Amino acid sequence: MEEHQLSKTFPVKPKLKPKPRTQKQTPQSKYWSSFKSQQIPNPKMEHEQHLRLAVTHSASLSIFSSQTFSTTTTISSFSYVVTSASFRCDGLLIAASNLSGLVQVFDIKGRTPLRKLRSHTRPVRFVQYPIADKLHLVSGGDDALVKYWDVAGETPISEMRGHKDYVRCGDCSPVSSEMFITGSYDHTVKLWDVRVADSKSAISINHGNPVEDVIFLPSGRLVATAGGNSVKIWDIIGGGKMLCSMESHNKTVTLLCVGKMGKDSGEESQQYRIMSVGLDGYMKVFDYAKMKVTHSMRFPAPLMSVAFSPDCSTRVIGTSNGIIYAGKRKTKEAEEKKDLRGFMGFGTVEEPQVRALKSSYVRYFHRGQGEKPAEGDYLVMRPKKVKLAEHDKLLKKFRHKEALVSVLGSKHPDSVVAVMEELVARKKLLKCVLNLDSEELGSLLMFLQRYSTVPIYSALLMGLTKKVLELRSEDIKASGPLNGHIRNLKRSVDEEIRVQHSLLEIQGIISPLLRLAGRR
Repeated sequence: MEEHQLSKTFPVKPKLKPKPRTQKQTPQSKYWSSFKSQQIPNPKMEHEQHLRLAVTHSASLSIFSSQTFSTTTTISSFSYVVTSASFRCDGLLIAASNLSGLVQVFDIKGRTPLRKLRSHTRPVRFVQYPIADKLHLVSGGDDALVKYWDVAGETPISEMRGHKDYVRCGDCSPVSSEMFITGSYDHTVKLWDVRVADSKSAISINHGNPVEDVIFLPSGRLVATAGGNSVKIWDIIGGGKMLCSMESHNKTVTLLCVGKMGKDSGEESQQYRIMSVGLDGYMKVFDYAKMKVTHSMRFPAPLMSVAFSPDCSTRVIGTSNGIIYAGKRKTKEAEEKKDLRGFMGFGTVEEPQVRALKSSYVRYFHRGQGEKPAEGDYLVMRPKKVKLAEHDKLLKKFRHKEALVSVLGSKHPDSVVAVMEELVARKKLLKCVLNLDSEELGSLLMFLQRYSTVPIYSALLMGLTKKVLELRSEDIKASGPLNGHIRNLKRSVDEEIRVQHSLLEIQGIISPLLRLAGRR
């Protein structure tokens, strides 16, 4: 009876090991994790619009279908590296800039440049069509200039001066085609209005780091900026007041985008979220209504860009190693919807009617193993067979000393500590120590020398070390190898004591400084 009760505890596991922290699954984390990614071998994506995805890589511009992620068009008529691309609102034209300072407008179907806009003297880093505007473009480059173009005339209408360093990013207002915002490596973000005659910025914001990206939020009142390892949100209607700052990335944040969550995300209001990617390989989802990060996802390479489709079904992330992770989210409605096709003009093909099984039918009790259980069925699961290690089998047979010797020969300290804890619970550990021969005692001393100073094991092993020295002192004095193990053990303990004293000295120096800082 006693053996049967003890066998339920096998295999033995250490009680001193801290439990790993498990991340609680929330409706939002389930929503963002539902995007199943596939890899596309191209480096940098710019915009997704009208079911197309524009990707700039080297001296080429590729356009993918956001439904199949297959290439539909590739434009390779560039002489320099392409830096940015933007679809026109009707999706028929696309503008692209490169490191030569040239901005070109292409017909997607013809792949030929319709307009070439030459005015920048340094590389152009961003170009964008204003919302619902087919005739103008906004561009910014390393010459610290921002230009507003008449595309048909190939001439700049306005030239905005105000930045003192490279202009690396910008965005057009979602509520006005005459207003746009730019970010520069001079740490500033400026709001421009082309209707102002002297071309001065309406508002200037200091982000505090070189600005890598800036975007308008859907209301048109707020903007989000990325620079360093922080993402900040500003109220431009309120004069450029900072509302919040998020610093969850460990390295530079490279790009931002806004995504709207679907109806099945578990949230009822404030559906818009800010997504940020950085050189630390993380994508973060930021709920700016609650001022907190709601989801985080790690990728195997530094991230350079991110985009989210207007219909909330597609997400694409570009990495520094030339791979795009493109994912589509499967909704419950799409899974449940079935395609009923017409057949030879005789209507649709209907699914065969399956006779429901009832408990009064004989076949109900003779179903095979391949039968799927119904919702109301009670499942009787076969218990999984647990494979026991050698020391667990010996403990089960109450061969305590042999179990301890067996586990000492393994390379898993967790298993050794677990067996020791089990022997302590059975009040057999000290008896096992007394019965060890010289070679087995040497194995025990080597284990104590190696792991007795490890914090999660020290409470048990340091007490055991004292008992071993008390019980086997005569045997240790009479053996040269055992004396060597004791010297090594003493050196390990002395080194740990020295480290602890050093830490206490450092704590004594830092504690007054922390108290003074708290008073200020």
